[in-house]
Amino acid sequence: MPRSRINGNFIDKTSSIAANILLRIIPTTSGEKKAFTYYRDGMSAQSEGNYAEALQNYYEATRPEMDPYDRSYILYNIGLIHTSNGEHTKALEYYFQALERNPFLPQAFNNMAVICHYRGEQAILQGDSQIADAWFDKAAEYWKQAIALTPENYIEAYNWLKITRRFE
Repeated sequence: MPRSRINGNFIDKTSSIAANILLRIIPTTSGEKKAFTYYRDGMSAQSEGNYAEALQNYYEATRPEMDPYDRSYILYNIGLIHTSNGEHTKALEYYFQALERNPFLPQAFNNMAVICHYRGEQAILQGDSQIADAWFDKAAEYWKQAIALTPENYIEAYNWLKITRRFE
């Protein structure tokens, strides 16, 4: 049974009803409707920590979804799940795919920077300062892009860039 048909709390039910009404009113193709339903079910599963189910729904949503902007959010959410699961290489791949379709996703740049920063910290723990610096430089590059898109966000990243003299 699709997640959108499962009884949840009042807010989930209300949101589902509103989304179903919008799907009927707004002129969309059957593929777009199908993609939206899978995407909505994926978000619901993800919010409950059911990552396997969320991934399954997101993968299904990518099949009929042709709009690059909408597809970018699906790919971004797949990246989030892989990040949560510690699958950083896969996460980076999905963030890159999301940004190819929508280069205005500061949250994707931020998450990529966080992964690179984490890898830099891991390299320090392993005693490899050259590799660490390369990862930190990559993190700085992504944070600069995120900050350029949303200057008021990512204050901690901005401060890190200034402290480490990576902000130009």
